[in-house]
Amino acid sequence: MEWNWNHVLCPILISLVSLLWRLWRKKSNCNSAYKLPPGPRGWPMIGNIFDLGTLPHRSLAALKEKHGPLVWLSIGSVNVIVVQSAVAAEELFRNHDLSLFDRTIIDTMRSHDVYKSAMSLSSYNIYWRTLRRICTIELFTTKRINETMLLRQNCIDDMLLWIEMEVKNCENTAITVTHFVFPALFNMIGNLMLSRNLVDPHMEIASEFYTALSGFAECLGRPNISDLFPSVRWLDLQGLRKSMDCHLGKMIEIMSGFVEERVRHRQQNGKEAPEETRKDFLDVLLDFEGTGKDEIDKLSHHQITIFLQELFFAGSETISTTVEWAMCELLQNSKGVVEIKAELGRVVGANKKLKETDIDNLHYLRATARYFIISIGNFVKISTVKPEWT
Repeated sequence: MEWNWNHVLCPILISLVSLLWRLWRKKSNCNSAYKLPPGPRGWPMIGNIFDLGTLPHRSLAALKEKHGPLVWLSIGSVNVIVVQSAVAAEELFRNHDLSLFDRTIIDTMRSHDVYKSAMSLSSYNIYWRTLRRICTIELFTTKRINETMLLRQNCIDDMLLWIEMEVKNCENTAITVTHFVFPALFNMIGNLMLSRNLVDPHMEIASEFYTALSGFAECLGRPNISDLFPSVRWLDLQGLRKSMDCHLGKMIEIMSGFVEERVRHRQQNGKEAPEETRKDFLDVLLDFEGTGKDEIDKLSHHQITIFLQELFFAGSETISTTVEWAMCELLQNSKGVVEIKAELGRVVGANKKLKETDIDNLHYLRATARYFIISIGNFVKISTVKPEWT
């Protein structure tokens, strides 16, 4: 009988690779000047991928019982620390904040070099501190929020009018909530950033931006083998990088159009706005001139475009998704709907318009909104961090 050497050599080769990998890991840990957190042993090449299972949050909770609040995992060729207690998280982010500040840039975020200009992905450097300082002074202040209350109310009124017209003109009474919530939120941010409404539900640009934004969010949230095995990143095995180039390119094209329009307007009418016209956030970004010491000198148009796009994404797509999900849950909970209607009748009154100042007195509605916001964000995030001591 003839031997099939493939059946013999393959197990031997796999065993040798496994043995060499374990010896290398053991030697590396022994030579390390730092003691790594405990964790389960992984397989060669793939690490602890199989330990996550189909329900990673439960698998990680089980690892906490065995290895403690800090668990060291190797997901593919990427080292991961899983923090599973409030005490450990407080210790890390209070005493080791700078070491863990930088994010690992996933492959899809390398599209169009967006990670170099986005505040949420930037390293802790002068550029990040400059953007944070601008937001703190010009955007996230109580005075600024109170000044834009009327703008927010107008956008909500427009949304209700759109829905009313859609119901009247549509034979089918069913409507897609997101198609109206998203443009309203987009206009809220547009008024804050650019001092004007940008879209309405029937504009082609609104549909294009929403489609691109949805594709962007999908590519961002899908697991990517290129992130677990950076050596094969150039192959783009799942096609996510190519898809992200398309969606993100469309978003940049639309957003840069708004920026270029403002630049042309300023060139035609002079850089300085009339005294009676208040500068909006885009004017602040275009006019910014740093000191050169602890601030960057100037923001490029590409940096401004990416930064504005980041703010639009954070303020429109996530909120519209939460609203849509909350509405679906409420429609399945008739008791909650009755309670909310009764509270609105007591606080606001019948046939009266809800105002932003009424929200503080709508305790049941606020509790319901808080529940949905917490629930939709209550998922496990496996952060691929690379501490300085590894």
